[in-house]
Amino acid sequence: MSRFRKGLTLAAAAIGLLAQPAMAADNDWNIGFISTRSGPLKEVGDSTAVAIEMATNDINAAGGIEGRKIRLVEYDSAGDPRQASVGVRTLANDSKVLAIIGPLSSGETGVAMNDAERIKLLMLPYSSSAPGLTAGKTFTWRLSATEDKQFNRLLKALPAKNVKLDTADIMYVSDDRIANVTGTKVYQTLLDKGGVKILRTISININSFDVSAQVAQILQDNPDVVALAANYAQAVTVLRELHRQNYKGRVIGSQLFADPNLVGLFGHDADGMIFVSGFWSHRDKQAEDFSARFVKAMAAKGFTKLAPHHVDAQAYDTVYLLKDAIERSKVTGAADKVDEERIALRDALKGINFSGVVGDNICFNGGDAELPGYIIEIRNAQWSLFDSFPPDACKAP
Repeated sequence: MSRFRKGLTLAAAAIGLLAQPAMAADNDWNIGFISTRSGPLKEVGDSTAVAIEMATNDINAAGGIEGRKIRLVEYDSAGDPRQASVGVRTLANDSKVLAIIGPLSSGETGVAMNDAERIKLLMLPYSSSAPGLTAGKTFTWRLSATEDKQFNRLLKALPAKNVKLDTADIMYVSDDRIANVTGTKVYQTLLDKGGVKILRTISININSFDVSAQVAQILQDNPDVVALAANYAQAVTVLRELHRQNYKGRVIGSQLFADPNLVGLFGHDADGMIFVSGFWSHRDKQAEDFSARFVKAMAAKGFTKLAPHHVDAQAYDTVYLLKDAIERSKVTGAADKVDEERIALRDALKGINFSGVVGDNICFNGGDAELPGYIIEIRNAQWSLFDSFPPDACKAP
C-alpha cells in the first residue's frame, strides 16, 4: 500500500489526503495543490478548489503550457497549519512537484512557507492576507492584498462618502490567526490613526454559536460602526445577532467576510454593510464571464454561489500566474532537473507583470501582489460598488 493510500486509511479525518496518484505522466506539468476540502474552512476551500479546477481545465483545453497539460497533485490540509507543512514536504519530496498552489489561509501559509523556503520550492497562496507574512521569504508569492492595505482604503472611502465614523466597537475571532491579527492590530491601529474613538474591543471564538452577550455590549455602546474581523461562518453568527438585537449602525470589515452569499442569506437585512473585496465581478467582460462560468461550475458540484468571492478569483488567476512563470522561465519540468528548475521558476516571478480576472498589469512588491481595492456596500439586497482604489505601484525588482 502506498504512503498516500495508507494515510487515507489510517487518518482520513485529520491527515492531508492526496486526491490523485502521486506521480504525473511523463509529459505533464506536475503541480502541487494544497487544498482545504475538510475542516473549519471547508466551505471556502471547496469554492476555491472549483476555481482552480476551472483554470486548470481552461488552460489544458487551450493546449496546456507549451503543448503539455497541467496535472494537479492534491493534498488536503484540512486548514491545519501542521498538515500544510506536511503537505509541502510530501508534495516536494514524494511527488516531485515543480511548484505548489496554496495553501488557503494565513495560518497555514505562515508555517508551510518555512518548509518551502528550506526546500527551495515556489509556493503560491491565493487567500492568505496577513500583513508582513512574506517578509524575508523568497519562495512564497501570494496573489492577495493584505488586510491592512484594504481596510485602510475602506477608512478613506467612508468619510469621503459621508458615512459617520466617529466611534467604533471591534469584534474579532481570537483563535483564527488572520482574524486575530486583523482585529487586534490592523483595525486598532488604523481606526486610531484615523481619529476614530474605539469604545470597546470584543473577542469571540471560532466555534462560538451564542454571541448574544457580546452583541449586548455593542448595543450598550451604540457605536457608529462595528468593525468585524471574522470569516464567513463566524460573521454570519455575529450578523444574525446584531440584527436580532436591532443594531442600527454600520457593520464594516476588511476582506475576511466579503462573501456574496451574505446577500442570499440575509437579503435586505444585510443592507448598509460595507467591506472591501479584491475582486469586482463587473470590472470588465472578462470578470463577468468568469463570474458567470464560476456560478455554473459551483452549481454543477452541488454548491450555491451567487457570485465569486475575491478568493475564488484570486485562486483562478493563480493558476494562470504559474502558467506565465513557467513560460517565462522556460523550465522543462524534467524530473532530473526539478531542484534547479524550482529556483528558476521562482526567479521568473521577479518583475513579472500579470493580468487576469482580478485586474490588469498586476505586479509584486516582494512576494505580495499589488491588487485593486473595491469598496462594496450592500444596498437593496445587492452588492453595490461604493468606491474603488487602483493597485499601489511596485518597486523596481
